[in-house]
Amino acid sequence: VVAHVYDVACSGPDGAGGGGATVLQINRIFKDGIGLGGIFHTAIQVYGNEEWSFGYCENGSGVFSCPPAKNPMYTFRESIVLGKTSCSPRTVNQIARELSREWPGASYELLSRNCNHFCNEFCDKLGVPKLPDFATKF
Repeated sequence: VVAHVYDVACSGPDGAGGGGATVLQINRIFKDGIGLGGIFHTAIQVYGNEEWSFGYCENGSGVFSCPPAKNPMYTFRESIVLGKTSCSPRTVNQIARELSREWPGASYELLSRNCNHFCNEFCDKLGVPKLPDFATKF
């Protein structure tokens, strides 16, 4: 099980777009400089060629997948190995389907129900450690 961590900054030729440069600077100071945390998007990869995450949408599930470390909405930062799951690929797919029903996009809340909360719940169900503190601390 691998966590993929992204800076919440738009991808682009300069690595940031809009207010993204500000977020990148915050992350450099608070995470890279003094080790406290930052503003991050996270996703979980288990087996296969996709990572799973959660985000806001008006209708349907907020759970979505994309190729690992390739989410086009954010700037990829790093991958962190969380451990091995004893769940079979079939069980992982079942867990992902259940989470898709339990995490509607309209239930997204910036501070209390975001991608990091989703990833930590997914990790709990997979029986691996949660995300490192820096990813959820800010």
